[in-house]
Amino acid sequence: MASVANRRPVMTLYSVPSCAFSHRTRIVLAEKDIVVEIINVDPVNKSEDLLAINPYDVVPTLVDRELVLYDSRIIMEYLDERFPHPPLLPVDPVSRARCRLALYRIEHDWYSLLEDLEGNNAEKADQARKYLRESITSVAPIVDRMPYFLHDEFTIVDCSIAPVLWRLKHYDIELPAQAAPVLKYAQRLFDRPSFQASLSEVERQMPHV
Repeated sequence: MASVANRRPVMTLYSVPSCAFSHRTRIVLAEKDIVVEIINVDPVNKSEDLLAINPYDVVPTLVDRELVLYDSRIIMEYLDERFPHPPLLPVDPVSRARCRLALYRIEHDWYSLLEDLEGNNAEKADQARKYLRESITSVAPIVDRMPYFLHDEFTIVDCSIAPVLWRLKHYDIELPAQAAPVLKYAQRLFDRPSFQASLSEVERQMPHV
């Protein structure tokens, strides 16, 4: 069997090193030990190569032979089906539906705020900061009951939550005392070898909880 160093990448990921959407796809790739060529993209001056394969010129963009995918959630679910071990979505339909509903809520309630947090409008950033702090604090009882979000095993939901929790200090968000279970849960995520392997150099330099 070829060593890891000699394995050839089977796919390419166009990724912005500071982007939470890109980060969650990198976590899935690392969790499944997929050898991938990661091309770091400048979000201000994106390459013509990316525009040539993706009409929306967005990241992350995954290229797997002739297939091009350019939505982070679609990429994550594709990777879970393409490389089924370890599984990141439950097998039974009810648990799988619950995971997808949790993903929807995280995207709607958390990821939708990232643009304002990273923008130049101070008022919008403050509003987004307040809402995200409250929303994350509200999940403390959930992550206090089980090792991972709604599950005993690490899932695709945790892959989506981890990048946001890693960026809390970067966004100048301090959680209240009642969110202590969230901080313990965050540390469990950050301690995973796959999470550490997923970090870009830019993300490693971010202050984190």
